Amino acid sequence: MATNDVTDNLPADGANAPVHVVGGGLAGSEAAWQLARAGVPVVLHEMRPTRGTDAHQTGDLAELVCSNSFRSDDHETNAVGLLHEEMRRLDSLIMRAADAHRVPAGSALAVDREGFAQAVTAALDAQPLITIDRAEIDGLPPNDWSSVILATGPLTSPGLARAICDLTGQDQLAFFDAIAPIVHKESIDFDKAWFQSRYDKPGPGGDGKDYINLPMTQARYDAFIQALLDAEKHEFKEWEKNTPYFEGCLPIEVMAERGPKTLSFGPMKPVGLTNPHDPETRLAAVVQLRQDNALGTLYNMVGFQTKLTYGEQKRVFRTIPGLENAEFARLGGIHRNTFINSPALLDGALRLRAQPRLRFAGQITGCEGYVESAGVGLMAGCFAAAERRDQAPDPPPRTTALGAILNHITGGAKAETFQPMNANFGLFPPLDTDALPKKQRPRGRDRKMLLAKRALADLDAWIAGDQTGGKPSEAAE
Repeated sequence: MATNDVTDNLPADGANAPVHVVGGGLAGSEAAWQLARAGVPVVLHEMRPTRGTDAHQTGDLAELVCSNSFRSDDHETNAVGLLHEEMRRLDSLIMRAADAHRVPAGSALAVDREGFAQAVTAALDAQPLITIDRAEIDGLPPNDWSSVILATGPLTSPGLARAICDLTGQDQLAFFDAIAPIVHKESIDFDKAWFQSRYDKPGPGGDGKDYINLPMTQARYDAFIQALLDAEKHEFKEWEKNTPYFEGCLPIEVMAERGPKTLSFGPMKPVGLTNPHDPETRLAAVVQLRQDNALGTLYNMVGFQTKLTYGEQKRVFRTIPGLENAEFARLGGIHRNTFINSPALLDGALRLRAQPRLRFAGQITGCEGYVESAGVGLMAGCFAAAERRDQAPDPPPRTTALGAILNHITGGAKAETFQPMNANFGLFPPLDTDALPKKQRPRGRDRKMLLAKRALADLDAWIAGDQTGGKPSEAAE
């Protein structure tokens, strides 16, 4: 069905006009599938193989680039596994293909890379309401495309990336993004940590206690610097090497290489802080954590963007006082990426505020991971289908994995510090356990199981409700 003249015989606007989906990765493929299931015609634009990328190898839709793993498939105690289950209940094409091409991987969901992509491509090519256009969209889509989903991922074509920058006012879209680790607040030891802003100065909306602080003596700091220098690091891929570092987001190990005092005069400077647990001991350095989401359940390690391997990050960072038992919602890294500042630019239905006919989905929105990208694509497809039926998009409940991710990228995260994020339970509204004695409140595995159980119950109620406003439709099976 693929041709470059696919839109010639389709209406340009109105209720029967196609929705244009730009990008045939996991998000775009899922969005197209959900639109077709709702009875809405789709033109899916994928530039490969007409124009290749530095990372892709084939022209298949939904090609997996970095890994063949969808990570944990445990829907009872893992937020990613929960997202798998929610998407299955919404007849996700990505999950259908992943399950059909599963390979042994313990409790994780890993797939045969080629079989998976070929299955997605075949399913979309066989869907009569989907037309596949193998051509590059090298600028903003034409104005007569009244509904567009941009799902172009981390390797957006340069022309389209420039057009998005011009439209949104962002200085740049493709760069080495600075990803610092994010810690679950409940795993921090507050017998060692304390809340305080430097010199007790409150920031906007703050109270002078806006940061969590973790103390280091001189001996502890010296050992930490040596651990950074000795730790194993990731190497950039060949096609990433020409993208330079920005001085404002250097990896901490690169700063440490510039001299042992660099970090203590930079992001780990101890000035303006007093450790209430041990006020007499001189602070040589302090690690600060800044609130990362509106719920206050996640905290970002300030200035800790890094190229350390994941295993080394856990080992080295757990030597920091107060983080001995830290649980990480996300580990750090620096890599070439393309994403927009979604909390500042998108509304709750993933539409660009500056031009609502444009909707964003997938990794370009700042979600991180294959299944998260597909999940945002699923929601974008449902929302666009609702609008074609003159219905208001109805987001999934915030208590679900889908709803928690949507809330995070469209306003739950702080726009000024927004960075890509995987699905994790720190994004979910807390359980209502305030009435219980502190010792009886669920923690750890029990807490996760209750969050997952609530999520699936709320999702099922949402699906079973009035089938309007953006929920999946059975119109085009």
